[in-house]
Amino acid sequence: MGYRIKELLGCWFAVASAAAMYAASTAAISAAPVDAKTIADHLSSVKSMSGDFVQSGPNAERTRGRFFLQRPGKIRFNYAGQSGISVIADGKSLVVYNRKLKTSRLYALSKTPLKLLLDNKVDFSGNRVKSVRDDGAQITVKLSDRSTFGNSSISMVFDSKSLDLRRWSLTDEKGLTTTVTISNVKQGVRAPEGTFVIDYTANREFNTTTK
Repeated sequence: MGYRIKELLGCWFAVASAAAMYAASTAAISAAPVDAKTIADHLSSVKSMSGDFVQSGPNAERTRGRFFLQRPGKIRFNYAGQSGISVIADGKSLVVYNRKLKTSRLYALSKTPLKLLLDNKVDFSGNRVKSVRDDGAQITVKLSDRSTFGNSSISMVFDSKSLDLRRWSLTDEKGLTTTVTISNVKQGVRAPEGTFVIDYTANREFNTTTK
């Protein structure tokens, strides 16, 4: 009887061990991280979208508004309230208007990390990818390119299941971070005509800083 009990216990242990190993391997497979290229390809497939945004600044200030995005290279943020601020990228340049103060700042889009979000073919490869982290609920991809953007960087956060973009954070050369969280997003929508037009004449008339 003692031998029989030992035999049964041995069989049970073997089965339990095998089951545990199978469960562990299954969990490992299901938890396998999505590679950066898959995320980039999904983001590239979204050629246009619009929705609401909340912007959180480095001093904990929060602003809201509507955004429109169209590949390649175009985005617009219309800030709510009486701020008079709008941000427009037309595929070549990016301008920050403050009509209330009658000022603007003009940048070459290619020199800003936002370009990595707006490229027609989003590229998450090579040395520009600093990290890819998946916590099971969301995937964070951090990118930078010192030769182009200096010490600036962008981190994009995606839903782990749908791979849809949820927010991004821009960190400037001084280490100050601005985060934009988007919601009520509609994909494949056409923005109103003129949405991404930069008035370069008005830009010159303002107290302009060009980067």
